[in-house]
Amino acid sequence: MKTITFSLHTQQPLLATSFQGDPNSDVSYNYIPGSMIRGAIIGRYMKEYHLSDLDLNNDVVKRLFFDNNTCYLNGYLLSQKKNQKKRTLPVPLSWFKDKDSQLSDNSSQITVYDFSIDEEEKPETPKSVGESFWTEEGGVTFYKEKRRINIHNRRDRKKGRSSQEEGEIFCYDAIDTGQVFQAVILCHEVDADFLKNLLQKSVDIWLGGSQSAGYGHIKISDVNCHDIWNEINIPATERINRECLIITLLSDLILRDEWGQYAVIPPSKQHQKPTPLTKELEKVLGTLKPKRSFASGNLVGGFNRKWGLPLPQVPVLKAGCVFVFEKISITLEQIQQLENLGIGERRVEGFGRVAVNWLEERHFYAKQPETPKTSSQPVLKLQTSQTLAAQMAERLLHQKMEQALQKQIGYLKIEGQISNSQLSRLQMVARQALSTGDCDLVLSLLNNLPSNASGQFERAKIRDKSLKQKLDEWLHNPMSWIENSQTVQIADVERSITDKFAIQNKLAEKYTLRLIMAVAKKATKEKKDD
Repeated sequence: MKTITFSLHTQQPLLATSFQGDPNSDVSYNYIPGSMIRGAIIGRYMKEYHLSDLDLNNDVVKRLFFDNNTCYLNGYLLSQKKNQKKRTLPVPLSWFKDKDSQLSDNSSQITVYDFSIDEEEKPETPKSVGESFWTEEGGVTFYKEKRRINIHNRRDRKKGRSSQEEGEIFCYDAIDTGQVFQAVILCHEVDADFLKNLLQKSVDIWLGGSQSAGYGHIKISDVNCHDIWNEINIPATERINRECLIITLLSDLILRDEWGQYAVIPPSKQHQKPTPLTKELEKVLGTLKPKRSFASGNLVGGFNRKWGLPLPQVPVLKAGCVFVFEKISITLEQIQQLENLGIGERRVEGFGRVAVNWLEERHFYAKQPETPKTSSQPVLKLQTSQTLAAQMAERLLHQKMEQALQKQIGYLKIEGQISNSQLSRLQMVARQALSTGDCDLVLSLLNNLPSNASGQFERAKIRDKSLKQKLDEWLHNPMSWIENSQTVQIADVERSITDKFAIQNKLAEKYTLRLIMAVAKKATKEKKDD
């Protein structure tokens, strides 16, 4: 198999209509469907050979457009980091965060928990991440498409204007201009050069609906052919031995049950008979035992320009669904077969893409992409203005640190046997050190504990470390628990947790001492409640 990748730059809003929204609106998908890309390339093929209809008995036509030998994958957002541009992928539905965690700007981070790996380790109030796409850029980076809403009114085709019969107001929620998506075509080696040349015939292409009303103009660039390509950029050889078998959907999946009906049934322990998904996977992997699923359904359709009619609505398992099965012996060839060919129906249109044993981190930090710095910030010339801006920035920095502190308190917990007297002693010394930010006071306490008390601090745990070890880590490196370099900018005045102002005022040390006090107080309160 050969792989052709190419970029799609939106010059006009793009309307790839989904079934969201109310009857008086059309809401676009957040990606460019593979079926839409295939249709545009069919149009180019017919124009190239001056055809009014496709000969479906032609083996070349069937191989290029209608069987699973050639697959047109969805166009997903392309990451914009310099020299590391990658095709993003849908965010797995097994990713959760604390409900109060927010990605407010490109300097903030949140902690994400993957429940497909471990359901025990989780925040107190878990909530689905809710982002669209992600990629690896020195850590998990979330991407979200930009959208544009335009209001239109329907007009009478004969009169050329709205009338009492034809004058309804409706709106289009479309993908906005100025964005770059990357699409992929998987094909046989004999067809690669032909399809590549077809894509390069013209940089301009029109996709989606309402093309006569200023929608759908796209420019094609960066058309490349690859001998070796991996959709998730992780070699299959590194994913053979895992604790469980985890299947992640990289696009929507269409399946039918044994009676030929479309079925959206996630596998679970409660099902006595294998679900359609389990049966599909067992054709390649053998007998499977489901453990848990993180799934959601959706409806997909489309439009057939040949018929001039919409396609029937089909229920699907949504891209990003994650299915966990008990560990089995799996080979490199089985992984490659599933990932190269996909599963389910309409694979030629990009449906049924899967990843096997893709992710393995229980929790990690995630952020938004960096936005290019601009010089649009006004310069404050008066000293009084600079002083006022500095005060505002300092207060906002304290506010951000308070939020980071509360988030840590929310999911940190002392486990194991430690007496209330030791916790109270820890709180008292930390409170004494708070006014000056002197972490050495608390370190002195920990280093001079009697053997019985020291044993309690060693046996008690926070996450995967002893309480004493965790306290030492915080006190020696107060920045260790702060997820990112907190920064606030007002006009041209900037304040950061690592700048001169913060170091002089020992902000990191003081918030670390407050964290220790709060965690100890929380443990004391939980003991009373028990």
